[in-house]
Amino acid sequence: MDKPAVLIVEDEELMRQILREILETEGFDVFTADSAEAGIEIFRSRPIDVTLTDIKMAGQDGLGLLDEIKTSDEAAVVIVITAFSSVETAIAALRKGAYDYITKPFVNEDLVKTVSNACQHRRLYTENRLLRREISDRSAADELIGSSEILRSAVELGMKVAPTDAPVLITGESGTGKELIARAIHRGSPRSGGPFLAINCGALPDSLLESELFGHVRGSFTGAVRDSVGLLRSASGGTVFLDEIGEMPASLQVKLLRTLQERTVTPVGSAASYDLDARILAATNRRPEEAVSTGRLREDLYYRLNVVEIEMPPLRDRTEDIPELVRHFSLKAAGSQGKPVPAFTPEAMDALRGYAWPGNVRELENAITRSVLLADLSVTLAELPSRISGLVSGNEHGDRSLYSLERRHILSVLKETSGDKADAAEILGIDLSTLYRKLKRYEDSEGIS
Repeated sequence: MDKPAVLIVEDEELMRQILREILETEGFDVFTADSAEAGIEIFRSRPIDVTLTDIKMAGQDGLGLLDEIKTSDEAAVVIVITAFSSVETAIAALRKGAYDYITKPFVNEDLVKTVSNACQHRRLYTENRLLRREISDRSAADELIGSSEILRSAVELGMKVAPTDAPVLITGESGTGKELIARAIHRGSPRSGGPFLAINCGALPDSLLESELFGHVRGSFTGAVRDSVGLLRSASGGTVFLDEIGEMPASLQVKLLRTLQERTVTPVGSAASYDLDARILAATNRRPEEAVSTGRLREDLYYRLNVVEIEMPPLRDRTEDIPELVRHFSLKAAGSQGKPVPAFTPEAMDALRGYAWPGNVRELENAITRSVLLADLSVTLAELPSRISGLVSGNEHGDRSLYSLERRHILSVLKETSGDKADAAEILGIDLSTLYRKLKRYEDSEGIS
C-alpha cells in the first residue's frame, strides 16, 4: 500500500522541519512548502491525501490557501495549525471546510493521531466513491439481457479481453448497448476498483470537449476560473469510454492519438504533461471503415483504438431475446411505479417481435415502460405505441402541429441514413448537438430513441 501523502505548508523553516521529521518517522510521505503560493502549486501537481497548513504566514494566509485548495478539490482534507490564543480563527477555518485544527504548542502524539485520522477519512471517502461506481457498473452490466448466440458471442469476446489493457472499439447502432458492454469490460478488468468515466464525443461543442477530456489550467480560456484535471486524468487507474468517437473533430483526434501513443495528457493552456493511466474504450454507431474512407475518423487513430472490435447486434437480428427483455423491463417499470407486473397478450408479444426496432433495446425499454404505465392486468395492442401495434389514433392521424411534422421528418431522415446521426444532421441542416437535443426530447416525451 502506498504511503499517505501529506503536504506541510509553513513559512517558519524550523517548524516546517519539525513537522516533517515527526510525520516521516511515522511513515507518511511528506511534501513541504514555505508559502501558500508554493503549497497550492504542489497540491495541484500531485495526489495529496492531507494538507497541514499554518494559518498565519507571510503573504497569503492559511485561510486563503484553504479556499484555493477547496476550489481545486472540494473533497480535499485540510488541517490548520494555529496558536492557542487564535482558536476563533481555527473555528472559522472549520466553517470553510477544514477537517480539523491543531493548536501550538502541540503534543507529537496528538499531531500524528489527527493526521492519521484525516488520512483514514480520505481513504474511506475514496473507497465509498469507488464502491458506488462499482455498484453502478454492476447494475449496467446486468442489463445485457438475452441468450441469443449473436449477443452471447459479443459478450464472451468482451469478457475475454476484459482482463487485458488492450483498447477496444465497440460498434453498433444507437441503443444496442455499447456502453453496457463497455461497463461490463471495465467490471471484469483489473481496473474495476477504479472509476469508469464516459463521454459522448458528439454531444459537446469542440472547445468544451477538449477541456472535458484533457483538462485545462485556470485562465486558459474565458470561463476557466479554476484548474480542471479532465476525464483522462480523473480516470487514473480506471477506464475512459469515448462514445461516438467518429464525431470527434479532426484536431482533437490528432491530440488524442498523440496522447495514446505517448501515454501522457497535456491540459489546455498548459506546457506540462501528465502520465496517462487509464484504459481507453471507444464506440461508434458508424461503420468504422466508412468513417475512415470519408475522413470522419483518422485511419491511424482507428487502428490505435481497434486492437479488438466488438460489434453489438441490433435488436432486429436477435428477436428471440425480446420476450426475455420484455420480462426484464416490465419488472423494472412495475417496481419503480409500484404497480403489478402485467402479462402481455399473444397479439401484443407478436407485435413486439414483428417490429423493426430502429431504436433497438433503448426503444424497447421505453415502449415497455409506457405500456406498463397504461396497462391494468395485461398489455394489449392498445397499450403499445401505435408505431408498434399498427393501431393509429385519430389524434395521431390528424396531428399537423409543427412539433409533430418536425418529429416525423427528422425520424424519416434518420431512417434514410440508417440511424447515422451525423449524416442526418447534415441533411437536415442543423448542428449535431441540436439533433441530439431534439431526439432526447422525443425520447423523454414519446419513447422514441
